[in-house]
Amino acid sequence: MRAAAGLLASDAPLATAYDLALVDLDGVAYKGHLPIEHASVSLTAARSGGMRLVFVTNNASREPEDVAGQLTGLDIPTDPDEVMTAAQACAALLTTRLDPGAKVLVVGGKGLVTAVRSAGFTVVDSADDEPDAVAQGYAPEVGWTQLAEAAYAVGSGAWHVASNLDLSLPTARGFAPGNGALVGAVRSATGITPDSAGKPSPTMYRLAVERAEATRPLVIGDRLDTDLAGARGGGYPGLHVLTGVSTARDAVLAVPGERPSFLGADLRALLEPHPAPVLTDGWHVCGGAAAQVADGGLRLDGSGIDLVRAACAAVWSAVDAGETVAEETVPDLAVSA
Repeated sequence: MRAAAGLLASDAPLATAYDLALVDLDGVAYKGHLPIEHASVSLTAARSGGMRLVFVTNNASREPEDVAGQLTGLDIPTDPDEVMTAAQACAALLTTRLDPGAKVLVVGGKGLVTAVRSAGFTVVDSADDEPDAVAQGYAPEVGWTQLAEAAYAVGSGAWHVASNLDLSLPTARGFAPGNGALVGAVRSATGITPDSAGKPSPTMYRLAVERAEATRPLVIGDRLDTDLAGARGGGYPGLHVLTGVSTARDAVLAVPGERPSFLGADLRALLEPHPAPVLTDGWHVCGGAAAQVADGGLRLDGSGIDLVRAACAAVWSAVDAGETVAEETVPDLAVSA
């Protein structure tokens, strides 16, 4: 019997095994303007046990004070310095190439404007000002005029930096175009691919870890392609909670660069130990659940989050060994909260 590759084991609850949680917002701490069940109680308990929290968001349109206020209103008391936005990461990225006082054309909301100014740059709003860079982030008011100015500036040689490249944005009515879609308009007009500061780039995670002076950080997210990919890219363990975008089935089928280190139904997973599946007689066994890949298909026995863990171990191990797993054999694997 040997430990299965991929998922990590933790005999201690994650809230005591790690000293800092880098927590995504929408889909983890809340959903839209609504609380997520167990989020407030679990985060409060993790804090009480000594774990520090920094909320890390790809949203560049809002000020940290606004984000902290929303979290506090949802019974998750938060100070502005416990919020790291893509706008702050974008401004930090600008400082790696630009001198203080350099002109930056900002396309986005007040959060990005504030972050760029606070980093010591001069904010302009026209390509005619010959900006050194274009900082682009999502805001509902961004339209053709602003995108055109960005294209003119980038086409004239300005460095294009995006706060994030999320193609979609979850709203109460469904998914709307995200900053990545708007950045795509500028990229299509100029043929130039921008640099990005937001997830899946690990820049925000690194900045948050440095700010907190943490030694054992844990990323918590609901999206494999941003939150967990950023964790993998930065070398941080990641907890995937099933309260947002990416499902349990998505985790089972995740490519290596997006695989989580831990899995939980919701944020109560912070307060629990995490067993890792072990390979026994050809089956990946976790708790009372088991999974194996045979004849190109996934076989399952059991239920709950342990079954998701076993299925991940079975499929990841098979894929890493060069086997093909028929996706139609992977069910939805719904997990009750």
